[in-house]
Amino acid sequence: MLRRPLLLTALAGASLLAVAGCAPQEGSTTAAEGASTAASASTSSSCTPADLQTLTPGTFTVATDTPAYEPWFSDNDPGNGQGYESAVAYAVAGQLGYSEDQVSWVVGSFNAAIAPGPKDFDVDINQFSITEERKQAVDFSTPYYEVAQAVVTTGGSAAAGVTDLAGLRGLRLGAQVGTTSYTAITDQIAPTTDPSVYNSNDDAVAALVAGQVDAIVVDLPTAFYMAGAQLDDGLVVGQLETPTGGATDSFGMVLDKGSPLTGCVSRAVDALREDGTLDRLQQQWLDEAAQAPVLT
Repeated sequence: MLRRPLLLTALAGASLLAVAGCAPQEGSTTAAEGASTAASASTSSSCTPADLQTLTPGTFTVATDTPAYEPWFSDNDPGNGQGYESAVAYAVAGQLGYSEDQVSWVVGSFNAAIAPGPKDFDVDINQFSITEERKQAVDFSTPYYEVAQAVVTTGGSAAAGVTDLAGLRGLRLGAQVGTTSYTAITDQIAPTTDPSVYNSNDDAVAALVAGQVDAIVVDLPTAFYMAGAQLDDGLVVGQLETPTGGATDSFGMVLDKGSPLTGCVSRAVDALREDGTLDRLQQQWLDEAAQAPVLT
């Protein structure tokens, strides 16, 4: 169990142009195979702004939800290039040939983004786990981050002294509706009481503060942010291990089903993985998240 202050802060002076062209993460081909089949090939012969069929010619429109949480974004301002997902979005745009001022941000809710139907964005980046069910309604890029789920609580909660999954099973747990965090509760923790569901992580935090649940489950970097910035006496109890024989939970950018951009966006993500940019950005924005103990 860890007790942490807010550890993830914006690094001033970082050039977004540098973000677009740095160095390889040790990529995971298994994770890449988990993306949409459509992501494996581009429907355009060229992945340049002149040829890409974006919503607005010459503009790369990126969506995310509001508020935009740390450490994925900073100061609720996706356009400032600060935070892991903001930096990744600009890096992908740079790979495709878009300058910073050719990237346009729009607000889109998590649930609306993964629902069937036309989109008002070219890509949406908002901690979307790639799942087979979601791929029926939308396309995904290849993964830009592999993530664990984690348990967050407060010092006075019944979950504060827990060190294993067995200790969580008799507790009241909660998560945002429609997320892999909720699935992790039902499939990995398997509590004796049905978990509570909330429309947003903010609602889940409010329930935890009010004592309506003993702990909540979120992705690991968000768990550190909640424990350090949103909760008084917040604690990261630990992270959940990948189920035996199970696939790693991976985040991908969401695109419209059958989007002509999917292949090119995936190529851009793959290039950032291969040249080390994703690895560098993870170290810059998400490094502390690796330090949570694994709950077994």
